[in-house]
Amino acid sequence: MAVDVVTFGCRLNAFEAELIRREAEGAGLSDTIVINSCAVTNEAVAQARQSIRKLKRERPGARIVVTGCAAQTQSRMFADMAEVDRVLGNDDKMRSEAWRDARAAFDLGASEKIDVSDIMAVKQMAPHLIDGFASGLPRVFVQVQNGCDHRCTFCIIPYGRGNSRSVPMGAVVDQVRALVARGHAEIVLTGVDLTSYGADLPGAPRLGMLTKQILRHVPELKRLRISSIDSIEADADLLDAIGDDARLMPHLHLSLQSGDDMILKRMKRRHSRDDAIAFCDQVRRLRPDIAFGADIIAGFPTETEEMFSRSLDLVEECGLTFLHVFPYSPRPGTPAARMPQVAGGAIKERAKRLRSAGEAALRRRLQEEVGTTRDVLIESDSQGRTEHYLPVAIAGERVGRVVPLMIAGSDSERLTV
Repeated sequence: MAVDVVTFGCRLNAFEAELIRREAEGAGLSDTIVINSCAVTNEAVAQARQSIRKLKRERPGARIVVTGCAAQTQSRMFADMAEVDRVLGNDDKMRSEAWRDARAAFDLGASEKIDVSDIMAVKQMAPHLIDGFASGLPRVFVQVQNGCDHRCTFCIIPYGRGNSRSVPMGAVVDQVRALVARGHAEIVLTGVDLTSYGADLPGAPRLGMLTKQILRHVPELKRLRISSIDSIEADADLLDAIGDDARLMPHLHLSLQSGDDMILKRMKRRHSRDDAIAFCDQVRRLRPDIAFGADIIAGFPTETEEMFSRSLDLVEECGLTFLHVFPYSPRPGTPAARMPQVAGGAIKERAKRLRSAGEAALRRRLQEEVGTTRDVLIESDSQGRTEHYLPVAIAGERVGRVVPLMIAGSDSERLTV
C-alpha cells in the first residue's frame, strides 16, 4: 500500500505534503500514514491526535509517522501515543535520509521514536520542485520562504518552522517556468512570513522584486497569486506589480489579527489599526476591484468588548471580503498564554459574530459581481474561481482552462453563470 499523507493547517503544509510523499516512498516505505500536523491552535493539535487514533483503528497494520509544526514543538506528546511509530521534525520531513532512517528503525524494531533536529539551526532553504503535481492541475503552490523572525506573543509557529529563510530568485523563476510548461495556469507564492522574503539572500531582494522577476521572465504564465502577507512589510515593487500587471491576481490575504491598537501592541504586531486601513485604501486606489481577506483573532487575552468591536468594525473599514477567524487559543510557552485570559464563552461568541460579519461581507461582494464578465479558472467539474478568488458554480468546462464567463447571479456562497 502507498504512503498516505493527512495534512492539517496552512497552504504550506498542503504544498509540503507532496514532497513528504515523494521522500517517504523514495525511502521504500509502504502502508504508512503520515500526519502533517499544525500547531496554530490547541484545536489543530487535538484534531491531529483524534485523526491518529481513528486512522489506527481503521488501519491497524499501518505505520503512523507524525511530522509538521506540532510534531516539532510537542514531539514527546506524540511519541507517547501508542499509535505513533515515528515523530519527524519539520526540517527532517524534507530530507530523504530522515525517511531512510525511519524505515531502518521500523525494520530493526527500534524503540526510540523521535527524530527531531533543532529547527533554529536551519539557516538555508533549498528549492523543492514537486514532480508529483498532475499535469494540467489548475492551481499549484511554489514555496519561496519558510520560518519567521518575528515573535508575536500568541504564536508558536517560529518554534515549529525556525527563523526566516528564502529560496533564491533564480531558483523560484525556474520552478515557475517548469510548472507553467507542464500546463499549470495559476501559480501561488507561499511561505510562513512571505513579505520577509529575501532578507537572508545576497542583496536582500524583496517580495516585490521576486514578483516582478517572475512576471517578466515567465511571460507565458497566465495567473500569479500571492498568499498571506503582512501588510506593513509590503514593498514598493509589490505595490507597483499589483497596479501594473493584470496577471498578478487582485486578491490579497492580510495578517491583521486585531483592529484595536492596544491589543496589537500586546500581540507585538508591527502595524496599527490606521496602518491596516491606509494600506487597504492605497492598494484599492491602485487596483479598485481588489478583494481582501484577513486573519483576525477573537478573544485575545485582555480583549474587552470595546476592543473587540474595533476588530468587528475593521471588516467594513478595510473592505474585507474573506475572513479567517481564529478563536484565541493559548499556546504553551508563548507570552500571551501568561496574560489574563478572556472567558471561553466570550471567545466563542465573539468568533461567531466575526464569522457572521465575514459571511455578510462575502454575500455583498458576490452580489456586486452579478452582471460582470470574469476570467474563471476551472478547478473541477463543478467549480471555478475568478481573479478575485471568488468561487463560481460551473458545468461543462474543461478543468485547467481560464474561461471568460458572464456572472448571472449568486447564492450565499458562490457565483453562478
